[in-house]
Amino acid sequence: MAARAYWQGQIRLALVSIPVEIYSATKSGAAVSFKQIHEPSGQPIHYDKVVTGVGPVDADEIMKGYEVEKGEYVLLDQDEIDAVKLESKKTLELTQFVDASEIDVLYYEKPYFVVPADDLAEEAFIVLREALRRTKKVGLGQLAMRGREYVVSLKPCGRGLVLETLRYADEVHKAQGYFRDIPDDKPSEELLELAEALIEKRSGDFHPQDFHDRYVDALKDLIERKRKANGKTIIDDKDSGERTGSNVVDLMAALKKSMEKSGGTATAAKKAPAKKAPAKTAPKTATKTPAKKRA
Repeated sequence: MAARAYWQGQIRLALVSIPVEIYSATKSGAAVSFKQIHEPSGQPIHYDKVVTGVGPVDADEIMKGYEVEKGEYVLLDQDEIDAVKLESKKTLELTQFVDASEIDVLYYEKPYFVVPADDLAEEAFIVLREALRRTKKVGLGQLAMRGREYVVSLKPCGRGLVLETLRYADEVHKAQGYFRDIPDDKPSEELLELAEALIEKRSGDFHPQDFHDRYVDALKDLIERKRKANGKTIIDDKDSGERTGSNVVDLMAALKKSMEKSGGTATAAKKAPAKKAPAKTAPKTATKTPAKKRA
């Protein structure tokens, strides 16, 4: 494995310790980065560490300071910070197991791959993995990495385990403050059926490779056109949406039109009201009967 371990230590379950290594499961995607440029000279702008009344300073003269009062700081060396004793720096102790559905998606932060550190750790690692899989539980514990302690979850993933850092409760906003003004109305059954049919029509397996950052593509295209235009200003004035000035729309018509574009489902939805037709056919046959008698 070419990647460098993000964390090395052990997972502890009661009296069982499993040496493991943790690797980042994500990487930076495609992005377009910009630098600040001094337009008259065309040169990039640099940022210097400057002290008021002193001017630029060297990096080795900089320490970390915590402000205890206005203008008063406690200075700490990096060695002093690194020497803080915390068991979770080297040990992830699984203290609780919960159903995965009990952890709100808002708390998940970042995933990491977990693998056994050596051949001797593989047996215990596999036992833990399969026990979590069979019980359908997620292990919880706390782990110190890169200057802070995280709440983490542990669950099976293929042949290995995935550790996910979780946010603390005070890091997550309460949803009620944002959802309070949304009415608790019940939608009409017909509208609900149309929406369900549209969802069903567009349902499928998740293939992450089918998605890419279209904004990055558009920026790259703009940069290329700007280069060919020799610095000429390029502003796209194309209408990018079909929205009108009003938010008031015919929801039923919009859903039906959406299903027509999806194909198949729209015709079925249109035929649904036609099932009520027998109630109207009876009067029609009744009116034809007198006409035949007159003939």
